Order: sequence, then structure tokens, then C-alpha cells
Amino acid sequence: MSHSATTIASLASDFAGELIEPDQPAFDEARKVFNGMHDKRPGLIARCTSSRDVQLALEYAQHDGMQIAVRGGGHSTPGYSTCDGGLVIDLGPMKKAEIDPERRTGRFGPGLRWSELDAATQTHGLAVTGGRISHTGIAGLTLGSGSGWLERKFGMTAASLLSAELVCADGRVLRASAEENTELFWGLKGGAGNFGIVTEFEFRLHSVGPLLFAGMILHPRAVAPELIRFYRDFIERAPDEVGGGLALITAPPEEFVPEPARGQPACGVIVAYVGDPDDGPSAFGPLLEWGDPLLTMVQPMPYIAVQQMIDGGFPWGINDYSKSDYLPHLPDAAIDQLVAETSGTTSPFSQVILCPLGGAVARMDQSAMALTIPDAKWMYFCEALSWDRAEQDREIAWARAFMESMRRWSVGKAPPNFLEPDEGHRRLRVSFGEEKFGRLVALKAEYDPHNTFSLNANIPPTAG
Repeated sequence: MSHSATTIASLASDFAGELIEPDQPAFDEARKVFNGMHDKRPGLIARCTSSRDVQLALEYAQHDGMQIAVRGGGHSTPGYSTCDGGLVIDLGPMKKAEIDPERRTGRFGPGLRWSELDAATQTHGLAVTGGRISHTGIAGLTLGSGSGWLERKFGMTAASLLSAELVCADGRVLRASAEENTELFWGLKGGAGNFGIVTEFEFRLHSVGPLLFAGMILHPRAVAPELIRFYRDFIERAPDEVGGGLALITAPPEEFVPEPARGQPACGVIVAYVGDPDDGPSAFGPLLEWGDPLLTMVQPMPYIAVQQMIDGGFPWGINDYSKSDYLPHLPDAAIDQLVAETSGTTSPFSQVILCPLGGAVARMDQSAMALTIPDAKWMYFCEALSWDRAEQDREIAWARAFMESMRRWSVGKAPPNFLEPDEGHRRLRVSFGEEKFGRLVALKAEYDPHNTFSLNANIPPTAG
């Protein structure tokens, strides 16, 4: 669809941000998103600076019949941050960070990435559960999953959301909280951007850092079955402060890795002690003493550095196909299957990550949020990552086969952010459960009856 210069000029007359068209030099850079699989060319990119800009861009797209993609950090793995021929409402310039250290709360713009939010909150020794990759946007993660290194101590991000301002499909600006628009607030906490464009998040902040006892212990892949069994037995009895995860990876070709191990299959234990760093060595003592690791890089480090620990494994622009599920338990047979199937990957970037739940995650009041975490001790991610598109097709086939092989032990659910479009509508419905899904459909019918916001883990405005 072509968009006339007249209508764009009309939008530009009131729009305070930047409008970028395909024939402008800035377009190619502005259209890029994290996931290289989604190389799309929008008809227009509207880089918004305020709620008013969002209203104007939304009105323009609706008047012109354009598909709308909402971009916060541009990190949507399924590619919902962009579209072909439509309008990208880019919230990137909206980077407000206002912190009240006395009340331990903060108000943040939707264009922030977690590295930027962390930098602002750590000025006051505060934090909120954020993404495991620091260049993830705060908006998409908060609305669609909220999992991170702090979750066993403080719960997922949604548990710390106090309020949100959003622009609805009809252009209204609303605030939702536990005191106003309460059902909408419930839906925003896990509803994956279905009900409007959030232009401000208010979080409860927690005392964290400035140093955490954290890092990685790297073992050869050959010991993975025994290591994962030991890790399972250790972490399932550990206090809330003991966090982190375990990843089946290819050892990077970096100087800190012993030369014979570079580029070889490995198993990395990610350490994150969310408490006094002096207590970390004893809390993680059994893991630090286990086996004969290739390297141990665990020490007190700034919380901001902890948040960036695995960024190198997820470089901006790589092709990324991600699958996720939960495990009620992690029996020996599942461990053996997991290790065996991981050997099927050929890309040095592809990996499987096991994240222990429990702690504050198990105590979250899930009746207060749409986000649904099943009664499970583990969540796992299968990440098919490659720079080469032909290789990526093989990696995607590997990821699908991996998930199928783990199905007998898995719950069959996933957070909305980790549902790929090829999984269809049914798994989204199953992941929420019938009661919550029905409430979400009703909210969609009330706030977005024409499905204006459809590029997301989409909830239809009618049941069916």
C-alpha cells in the first residue's frame, strides 16, 4: 500500500518525534531488529517521544488501513517488532527513568533496554527482575514473560509492576493499577501487548548490589549428565538467594577459555547469588567444588555486569528461533535425553538453557496477573541461533526435534514471549488456561475489538 506524501506531511505537522520513510538514508538502520530472521521493510517508522506521538501515529495508521507493529527494544524473537509495508510505532526514544529511592519505586519509558534501566536503578542500589540479555527491551519482557536472574528472590517482572500508562486502540490514554482499571492491569501483567501501547511502567524496586557473587563455571560436555544431576539436587534445595542456571553451549573462542576447549561442546553453570556477596562462596560451595572444571570465573562483580554475562551468546542481528517449556521435575531420563539431543546442533551459537524456578516464583500471587506459571521446578529454553540462513533452517529443524523429544516430560506451556508463530493459537490458550484465557478474550473485546494490536502472541477479541 502506498502512503501519500500529503497524509505523512499532515502527521508530521503535529508529530514531535521522527518519521522515517523507506527512501530516507536512516531507514535501513532504523528498521533493523534483534532477530535477523525478520528482515522486513515497513512502510513508515514513527519514532515516538511521548504518548501524544503514539496517539498520532496510531490514528494515522488506522486512517490509512496500515498494519501496526509496536517496537520497544526491538528484541521480539518471533518478529513482532516489525512488519512489511505497515507502520512501526517505535518507542525507542521514550527513555524516561524517574526513581524514588525512598519509596523504592521507579517510572520508566518503554524505549529503555534492561541495560539502561539497570544503570539508572543501580545508582540507588536498586533493581527489578529483568531480562537475561541486557539489550532486551523492558516493555516486551514485562508484558510477555518477565523471567530473569533475580526471579527466585523477587519473582518475575510482572510481580513488581505497580502501574502502567497506555494508549488504547481508540486513542484514549489510561492508567492501570491495583486501584484503577484493575482488570486491564491484571491483563497487562502477562497479556503480551494485546490491549494497547504501554507508554510508562511503574515498578516496585528491590535492594540489589552493587556487587553480586556471580559468574560461570565451565565443564566439558562429557560430564554434563552427572553435572546436571548434581545441579538439580543442589538447586532444588537451595534458598531463594541462590539463582542462575545451566547451559549446554559451545565454548567460545575467547582467551579466557583454555585453548583445547575453545569451540568444543561444554556445559556452563551460571552463578548468581542475590544477597551479601560475602555469603556467596559458601552458598555455592558444593558447585564450586564439584568435578574438574575447564574454568571457574566466579567472584563479586557489579550487578550490571551480571546482567550482561551472556550477551555475547546473543549478538544483535543473529538469526534466532526460540522454543520454551516447563518441567515439573527433572528426572534422570529427561537429563539424558536433553544432553543427547543437544548434540544435534551444528551452530556454535545454538544452546539449551535450564532455569530453576521455585523460591519467590512459586509464591507469586498468580490470581493477580494474567501470566501463568505452572507448578514446575524448571523452565527451559532451546535457542537455535546462526548467522547463516541455510544453517539456520537446519538449526530450526534441530530445535523442533529437540522439543518433541522432551515433550513427554514437559508441561506443554510457555510464556507468551517464547511462543513462535508456527505454534499456532492452541498453545497460547493452553499456556494461559481456560479461565484466564476467557478473561483475556473479554479484555481484548473491550479494549481492542478490531484487533488493531495483532502483532503479538495474539488473543482474539472473540472466543473460538
